[in-house]
Amino acid sequence: MCCPKLIRTPHRRSDRSLARWRVVERGWDARTTQDKWNMGEKPMSRMHADYEILPELLAEARRLAVDFHAGLKDRPVGARNPVMAPQVLPDEGGGALSALKQFEQTVAPQLSASAGPRYFGFVTGGATPASLAADWLVSSADQNSPDPGDSIGPALSHQTIAMMADLFDLPYSQGGGKDGFGGTFTTGAIGANYLGAACFREWAGRMNGLEVTRDGLGELLQPGAVEIFSASPHVTMVKALGVLGFGRKGYTDIGKQPGREAMDVAALDRALSNSKARAKVVIASAGIVSTGDFEDLTAIADLCDRHEAWLHVDGAFGLFARCSPRLAPLVTGVERADSITTDCHKWLNVPYDCGLFFTRHIDLLETAMLLTAPYLEMDGAVPSFINRTMESSQRLRSLPVWMSLHAYGREGVREIVERTCTLAGEMGKRIDALDGYELLAPVRLNIVIFRGVLGDDAESNAGQKALLDAINATGKVYVTPGLLHGKSGIRAAFSNWMTGPEDVEIFADALTEARAAVASEGEA
Repeated sequence: MCCPKLIRTPHRRSDRSLARWRVVERGWDARTTQDKWNMGEKPMSRMHADYEILPELLAEARRLAVDFHAGLKDRPVGARNPVMAPQVLPDEGGGALSALKQFEQTVAPQLSASAGPRYFGFVTGGATPASLAADWLVSSADQNSPDPGDSIGPALSHQTIAMMADLFDLPYSQGGGKDGFGGTFTTGAIGANYLGAACFREWAGRMNGLEVTRDGLGELLQPGAVEIFSASPHVTMVKALGVLGFGRKGYTDIGKQPGREAMDVAALDRALSNSKARAKVVIASAGIVSTGDFEDLTAIADLCDRHEAWLHVDGAFGLFARCSPRLAPLVTGVERADSITTDCHKWLNVPYDCGLFFTRHIDLLETAMLLTAPYLEMDGAVPSFINRTMESSQRLRSLPVWMSLHAYGREGVREIVERTCTLAGEMGKRIDALDGYELLAPVRLNIVIFRGVLGDDAESNAGQKALLDAINATGKVYVTPGLLHGKSGIRAAFSNWMTGPEDVEIFADALTEARAAVASEGEA
């Protein structure tokens, strides 16, 4: 079946010249439809009218997207916290082109440059060109992708998970088990950590003769049933423990190595040896949030083997160190984990939102996430994802990942990881040499944590917050708060595929400018 023939014809608009698309085959004529609308010969709905001018509508959306990216490096990196007043819902809308016009006037100017090279808040990647194009196609095709039988979505997701396992040098098995890891896409690391906690909760139940998902927590909450150990769990895992009934304080806090965020392995050994719990769980980290520190996963895995404990590794961004021969030793041992969390919208630089969960225990995952109903019973050539995550409705998150991997390959990902780590190291050196600043920790990966030397205010949250606000107020960069060993500071994470040496220079200029502004305010 042939596609509509697109003819580009000039069309004058009151505010600008816009290339208007006409579709002259199969009845897709935008001008005729608009004329009919104006004359009262309306199509079935305004939506049908918009669909008949879809080529023009998408061309206008494309123009807005291209304009955004053309000005990305000049846009203030952080939004200015705009407030939008409540608005009365119109009885009849003005159509999609009118809505796009409103977007251009009221929303677009306030968008941050979080997709750009100097957004150093959190660990935020951008969107590679291939993944951006793929994300448009995801919305265009609008596949609900968990169940096989009516879409290529599940097959594509399984293939993409296998490619990601290969990228991370992890053994892959669609069904998990001793042969390798299976997995599923999630909304992000919190979704993946939730699945990890659900899996080890189910496992802990079985170690106590319980079917937790079927019968409830019951005796699992009694002393001696299960004990969870961690040193620096990410807040998303703490949240998951709370949601799943263990409690946000439901883990034994293992000590850290002196001056580090990483777990004291000797302390873990003592804790596991002294524990009387029938089920033991260790939550370890690959890339800890404040400094990018790594725990000794090989030593921790050895202890888990000895004590028959479940090992969950949170590698939201740190797992990507496996992509670099230079950095991979930091993550040695992760392949021995029972479950692993990572994010694709961080260092892989695909659009939000996209997380990934790996586990060797797909059977436990599918038990914990079981969803059954007659209308969901679909046969297919590959396993369904409906029992592998919380959502029964699932966007085709695998396509931007698949497209980016095909476009740039293993070397493309390695280059992003190594370049951004190198730039983080260079930024650390610049901060070390700047008057009025000091590093709070060595740069171990892609995280730089530092603070202003502010005299009497050096130790105060207010002083560091004022400096952070001044840095962000330059519009040149965006950074977020940090805290290390009780000291307030400022944290910058390098993870965007666009970031280059020139951005380090701009960052250093912003720090100098902000320090002068804070000093000037103090003298006033």
